[in-house]
Amino acid sequence: MVICLCNGMSDGDVRTAASNGASRPKEVYEGCGCRAQCGTCTATILSILREMPEDKARG
Repeated sequence: MVICLCNGMSDGDVRTAASNGASRPKEVYEGCGCRAQCGTCTATILSILREMPEDKARG
């Protein structure tokens, strides 16, 4: 599911970035090779990060 229209970032992209060590939205954007634009997706990114098991979200 697309969660960031500005960057075309999906929930899968967020989960992949978290699995690679991202633990904050800024790190997710960096991991996806983009940056925050309007910021509307930040709350959704935080929700996904919080749902991930700690061992997956921290690498």
